[in-house]
Amino acid sequence: MKKFLLFIFLQISFFSFGQIEDAWVFFTDKPDATFYLENPLEMLSQRSLDRRVLQNIALDEKDVPIAISYINQVTNSVGITVKAKSKWMNALHIRGTISDIQNLENLAFVSHVDFANKSLNNGNLERSANQQRPRNVDKNLEALVTFGYGTSNNQIEMLNGHLLHEQDFTGTGKIIAVMDTGFIGVDAASPFQRLQDNNLILGGYDFVNSSTNFYGGGSHGTMVLSTMGGYVEDQLVGTAPDAHYYLFITEDINAENPVEESFWVEAAEMADSLGVDIINTSLGYFGYDNPDYSYTYDDMNGTTSFISRGAEIAFSRGMICVTSAGNSGNTANPYISVPADAEHTLAIGAVMPDETYATFSSIGPSFDGRIKPDVMAQGQNAVVSDVSGAIVTASGTSFSGPITAGMVSCLWQALPDKTNEEIIQLIKESANLFSTPNAQFGYGIPDFNLIVQNALGTDLLTENKFIVYPNPVENVLNISADKDFKTGKISIYNNLGQLVLEKIINNSTLNFSLENLTSGVYFYEIVTGDVSQKGKLLKQ
Repeated sequence: MKKFLLFIFLQISFFSFGQIEDAWVFFTDKPDATFYLENPLEMLSQRSLDRRVLQNIALDEKDVPIAISYINQVTNSVGITVKAKSKWMNALHIRGTISDIQNLENLAFVSHVDFANKSLNNGNLERSANQQRPRNVDKNLEALVTFGYGTSNNQIEMLNGHLLHEQDFTGTGKIIAVMDTGFIGVDAASPFQRLQDNNLILGGYDFVNSSTNFYGGGSHGTMVLSTMGGYVEDQLVGTAPDAHYYLFITEDINAENPVEESFWVEAAEMADSLGVDIINTSLGYFGYDNPDYSYTYDDMNGTTSFISRGAEIAFSRGMICVTSAGNSGNTANPYISVPADAEHTLAIGAVMPDETYATFSSIGPSFDGRIKPDVMAQGQNAVVSDVSGAIVTASGTSFSGPITAGMVSCLWQALPDKTNEEIIQLIKESANLFSTPNAQFGYGIPDFNLIVQNALGTDLLTENKFIVYPNPVENVLNISADKDFKTGKISIYNNLGQLVLEKIINNSTLNFSLENLTSGVYFYEIVTGDVSQKGKLLKQ
């Protein structure tokens, strides 16, 4: 009898330890850190470094790549497949049998291993057999498309974004990274022709297939991009028609697996290194094909999921993550998904065209009691382009998110001296329910024009005598002065404090060329009489 029981135990163990699992292996250190921190252009672009300077963000070891020797040793380990990597986490997403994955902990440079199935991690108990599994939430926050032409005025005017456009704040100089399923038709459909003609699509990557062809995959990203960058006269004007874009495929349309979270983090790291300002994510994760990998509401705390931890690091690098809240509001499990639960993401819920609550929009709070979603925008019957270029309407927080992300770029263009944290806070404070937030609306519907008018009226026109614009600037810098101004001098310094340009200014010479300056961060000082004004300037 004992032999029989032992045989059963061994058989169970064999099948258990022989099954394929997903996990993350974390490393102890970065042996090349000193070299990279002393040579930052080996790991980050100049534009990325400029973003750090503008927001007073120091470099640290999270910016340093994973040691190649560590990657190679794990890659060459028996039974292990490396699916993705993250320098921010100093970790690899791997796949293999339980025993092969556990063997990695014997490597001296491995700190620990986290299985996607939390019951396999040390200190965690097996889920009870009768524990209710979370439902399989739609990872793509899929659009509910109805064919029919219309106007996009409402989705912009709801946020008073058209008033920013009238002031020529259209996203110029800002870069948005779009993380999605794919971008079929963006290279051919007419609503994206303006982006192509003006070289506003800077590039992209398909992380799912390790391919440079980012115009494949699914159609969801196409519709998402159209709400920001699409343009068809009298039919569709995106909220950021003059922003630049990177297009990243991080979502596998054929499967639901935590590796997609790792693809997202990998893409966010690339976005950071390229100097991206804003990340739009119309994706959400809760349930997976393997229910052992799925989340529960308890996990919506901003720190459990790999993707939410990555979103927090993205924020710490100076970027703004705008994330759709989710489409689960009218289900038995109505709460936000990850990464919308991350503390410093701007999670966007959906309202109908008349500004009433769209019943599909996921609600808050986060499990630890924070206000989520943060703000709302039109997600019911949003005007979008499909892959053929037809202008249709679609519904989902997939669209309220990017509609808002486009406006964030316009706002940041108008207020370039603000940090990412300040921009997010200003958006919340402008919303109509800021003093009385609730689980459905968060802080409510923001007013982007109110933010700009308050900032221009207070920060610039009251505290400062001069307005220096545009900022970022490409070639010609303009200065606006009050009616009493007569003459003065502007001095421009590089980030080493060296004087690179000096001009006398008066009422007839309030603009001049910066064509001879290289791209980067500069500092200006305007002196007139006993008045001195200083500020930062970004040269494109």
